[in-house]
This record gives sequence, structure tokens and C-alpha cells, in this order.
Amino acid sequence: MRLGLALGYWGRGPDPGHLALAQEAERLGYDSVWTAEAWGSDVFTPLTWIAARTSRIRLGTAVAQMAARSPVTTAMHALTLDHLSGGRMMLGLGLSGPQVVEGWYGRPFPKSPLTATREYVEVVRQVLRREGPVELAGRFHAHPYRGEDGTGLGRPLKPITHPLRADLPVLLGAEGPKNIAQTTRIADGWLPLYWSPTRTDVYEASLDGLRQGFTIAPMARAKVCDDVAEGLLPVKAMLGFYIGGMGHATRNFHADLMARMGYEEEARRVQELFLAGRREEAVRAVPDAFADEISLVARERVAERLALWRAGPVTDLLLLAPDPHTLRVLADLNS
Repeated sequence: MRLGLALGYWGRGPDPGHLALAQEAERLGYDSVWTAEAWGSDVFTPLTWIAARTSRIRLGTAVAQMAARSPVTTAMHALTLDHLSGGRMMLGLGLSGPQVVEGWYGRPFPKSPLTATREYVEVVRQVLRREGPVELAGRFHAHPYRGEDGTGLGRPLKPITHPLRADLPVLLGAEGPKNIAQTTRIADGWLPLYWSPTRTDVYEASLDGLRQGFTIAPMARAKVCDDVAEGLLPVKAMLGFYIGGMGHATRNFHADLMARMGYEEEARRVQELFLAGRREEAVRAVPDAFADEISLVARERVAERLALWRAGPVTDLLLLAPDPHTLRVLADLNS
């Protein structure tokens, strides 16, 4: 199992420690470093900054939001950064949810998310393969565009720049069972949001018949510390925000996933409290057991917990928000 460093997206401003963490991860032998985006900082610019100041570590987006860019624009970003980094780029994509897609990007959330995702990936693949002009008579992504409000003058094009790698890895962040199953068919890897090494049966049906070389790269918050409660607090804060605030009361993919993992009543309670403006109570309502099983927290248990992750189908463990000491401890334990 390879280790990666997940830096996430910026809060109020850039984290001045991110570059040093990425460089330390590279020095320690970590395989990859990943950036993200929500509705603030973008995913590609910080990754390019890191690429310019590292030499070996692979570079991934976890995730680039599909609604933020047309698929050809995303493919242009990926092929450009792949060239500049000497072939280190991995493209992780995510559909996000209705609140973000319609509220931030000002676009309709697709009525058929599976079809929209499949078309998006197909266009990206066509750009990267550069076998001919990009052409797709898609429901959501049509190339060239033939809508009634267009000029009808568009013609199929292929990228001027030759991609460095036609097989640049494309991974998907997927949460629903059908979405995960499709991911195993059309992508090179899957980026789970929550993964419990003791509850892999939740995904068993969706992962049936995995092909060799398929990447499974979940994120897990990591903290080597003496106080378990202290270590779990940031995990619970993240869960409270995602389960309570990253979606509507009637359509929240994160809350639905927590429910499928055996915490349905607790997920609905967290959501109820968060949406009522009682955010601190929402965080406290996140079960310690759930926060614990999807993270790596506490000094005396890290080795044992890491062994659980290594025993399953996970190929890459992406560590979120670790300090340099945690990076070093986990690198030693995983060597």
C-alpha cells in the first residue's frame, strides 16, 4: 500500500506549510500529493506550484469538480501539468452535489449523474489519446455543439498540443453504489470519501470483478498524538460539515453514505442540528466510533490501524492534514 499526502483545499487563505509538507513527503518516499477544490481556491494552481518545487512525487487532484470546467478544459489542464511535471499528473474528478453545482457554479445538476460522468470521462480520454478530433453526441457534453442556440459552425478539433501520456490516470470520486460500480468500468481508480477498513462489505457488490491495476485511494485524517479525543476532534468537525452542510436536507450524498455504513440515525441527527444552525452540537453528535474507524489517530494504535488498512483492497492511503512528525511515523511503519 502506497502512502500519499492529501492537502485538501484552502480555507481563508493559502496554508504556508503545504509546500514544506509536500517536500517532506517526497523526501520520506511518499508516492503522491493531492490538492482539492470546493468554492474557493482551485485545484490545479497549487498543484502546479508544488510540481515546480518537487521532482519525483506524483501529483493528483482529489478532486477537480466537473461542473467547474468543460471536459476539454479539464483535459487541457491535465495534459499541460503532465508535461510540466515530467509525467507525474493524475486526474481525479468529482461531480459534487446539487447545492454546489447550482449554487456556486450556476449550472443545473445533471438529472442523470451516471451519464454525465461517463460522457465527461469519455471526452477527457479522447483529448488525451489524440487519435482524432473530439466527437461525442452526448446528452450533457456534445462535441461539436449542435444546440438550437448555437451557430452550427463548430467543427471537431483535436488538441494542438500532443499529450505526454495517452494513458494519464483518470480517477473518480464516487459515493453511490451505481456510481462506484461505473467507476470500476470507466476509470483507472476510485477516490472514496469515507473508507472503513473494518466495513469493506459496504462496497463489496460495487467493487465486484475489479481489474488488475485499479487504484483504490481513500483519504484518512491522520494524527500521531496521545489524546484520542483531541485527535478525533478535527475528524468530527470535518464530518459535521460534510454531513450537515455539504448538501440539502433531502439530498446529501455524504449523509447517505454514512447511513449505508451503519450510522443512519446519527447521520440524520447531525444533519438536523447543522441545518438548524447548531453547528457545535452537530460536531459533538458525530459518533466517536465512526470518526475513529475512518481515520488514523492516537500514538499507541497507529501501527495496528495501519495494518488493517493494508490488509484490504486499498492500494493508496491518502493522509489528510498530518504534521511532519505524523508523516515520518507513518512512513516508517509502512516501509
